[in-house]
Amino acid sequence: MNPWIGVGLALLALLAGGALLGWQGAIFATTGIIFWLLLQISRLMRVMKMAGAAPMGSVANAVMLSAKLHAGMKLVDLITLTGSLGVKQAPETFVWRDAAGDAVQVKLVKGKLVEWQLMRAAQADATS
Repeated sequence: MNPWIGVGLALLALLAGGALLGWQGAIFATTGIIFWLLLQISRLMRVMKMAGAAPMGSVANAVMLSAKLHAGMKLVDLITLTGSLGVKQAPETFVWRDAAGDAVQVKLVKGKLVEWQLMRAAQADATS
């Protein structure tokens, strides 16, 4: 959601609460806004705790991760999907690898996914 929509809704709630119920309505609206902000912070802390416990740059299956990615995805959603923090390759470029050696390289701009690339591990020849 666009942050300006959230700000607008918060202001609308404050104005409506103040107009309908006076100062008590404004306090009630402020309580709702603070509760929503605490929920967002709680979600972020839960995601970061989960990601901090996992090995950095690891993912269960890089191919499945690549299939689930889409442009515009937020960094928090990406970390939730991978379960770990990515290994930084360049500014705003991160890599996640799986046990088979496959990797997904993602590029973020302002915290949103703009492009990604699946890099398959080199397959060894079975011929001798």
